Amino acid sequence: MARPVIAHVVQSLATGGLENGVVNLVNATRDSFEHVIVCLTTSGALESRLRPGVRVVTLNKRAGREVVSLAKLARALRQLRPDIVHSRNWPTIDTVIAARLARVPIVVHGEHGREAADPDGRNARRNGVRRLLHPFLNRFVCVSHDLRRWLIEQVRIPASKVITIHNGVDVMRFTGAGRDATRAELGFGPSDVVVGTVGRLDPVKGQAHLVHAFAGVARRHPESRLVITGDGPLRAELECLVDALGLRDRTRMLGERGDVPAILAALDVFVLPSVAEGISNTLLEAMATGLPVVATRVGGNPELIQTETTGLLVPARQPAPLAAAIARYVDDSHLRQLDGKNARQRAVERFSLVRMADNYTAFYAGLLRRVARRG
Repeated sequence: MARPVIAHVVQSLATGGLENGVVNLVNATRDSFEHVIVCLTTSGALESRLRPGVRVVTLNKRAGREVVSLAKLARALRQLRPDIVHSRNWPTIDTVIAARLARVPIVVHGEHGREAADPDGRNARRNGVRRLLHPFLNRFVCVSHDLRRWLIEQVRIPASKVITIHNGVDVMRFTGAGRDATRAELGFGPSDVVVGTVGRLDPVKGQAHLVHAFAGVARRHPESRLVITGDGPLRAELECLVDALGLRDRTRMLGERGDVPAILAALDVFVLPSVAEGISNTLLEAMATGLPVVATRVGGNPELIQTETTGLLVPARQPAPLAAAIARYVDDSHLRQLDGKNARQRAVERFSLVRMADNYTAFYAGLLRRVARRG
């Protein structure tokens, strides 16, 4: 019997949390569904992580919204003939129209997080478009309860149309293995306490706040070190900030890396200083690695972290409380080990990739059954 075909529409497969989540989902459910990933622009580095048999279609869309691109997407969907189309985030919202023009039976749109320019999701025009399009959607899927509340209470989407499926992490890939080798490669000694973050260098991720916070930690803790992994539009600005604060000798800016499990294993504390979040994949990866986490109290972060048990939550955009929380872990190796162990256990029990895959499989299968009953 042929597997149902699911077309996932994304902006690209460049390195990012949303894209990583799509790749994880596709790889984990390939036995149940035939997956196609449609990239509106180009593909990207994460295509190499897709398992054999997953097709990638690129449409080379130009910046902005245009009728030609919408028609091109509709034509591609007619040719692919998917049973379900699942688009993600605002840049792909036009997919709803294209999928209906292509007579796709089931259309789903995912909300994975918001931008630094609109962290609370109050953009009236965008929310108006979401309301206008919701009758043409079978479901909105959110990666956090926070995003679900926003769609229902602010955007005014009917609650029956919105579900939450948390992201999941491959707990067998992020285990803390390779710690000594990676620390040696980075030039860290056994007495160094390494604080780090992983993510796109973008205003929404708040790495500048981390650099300012670490400057305060470094003054009181000469054993502390900072690692920033990732690339993006803020890289040059962050490098200048590191130099201006006199942190160059204590900081490693690694750029984009393909060995994130090993980088996380080399850390002692993971920090997520975001201004806005959906559900952070790197936060889940850090938890699975067995790291205590300091994160901002935004988006879905409080849904992942049990404060004072697996990590600490602080206000966004405030370096002083962020520095104080980091310093607590730098000061106390026993607390690091205890909260890191609890974080790993929580990731395994509540946020595994297997659990996420099972939830999506049940969700897709339920939609397919309902459509089949309607004939």
